[in-house]
Amino acid sequence: MTAETAFPTEWLTLPQLVEILGEPLGRVRRLLDDSFLIGSRRDGTFKVPAVFVVDGHPLSSLRGTVIVLHDAGFTDDEAIDWLLAHEESIGAAPIESLLAGRKSEVRRIAQTLA
Repeated sequence: MTAETAFPTEWLTLPQLVEILGEPLGRVRRLLDDSFLIGSRRDGTFKVPAVFVVDGHPLSSLRGTVIVLHDAGFTDDEAIDWLLAHEESIGAAPIESLLAGRKSEVRRIAQTLA
């Protein structure tokens, strides 16, 4: 995936997530453990795409979609890359569709990736 095809997003560190979510670090780690958020090491630091947080909360449709991607064999890195990359069958990046409320479409396509 190239920078041109990736959905543009900032990347948040754990301390930034604590501040934005207004939750203690332990709760933020639980959100990650329970797939409400996913992140990966970028530039040597664990980070989460900022687009996964909406109005101070994890994007509600993210968890189920991440679970479908994990069931399809995706690692967190691969799931993040897929969510942010342009998907021909959707006509946009899957995260754009999730933000637009089209989670069923995204999950249906994610299920075919196994």
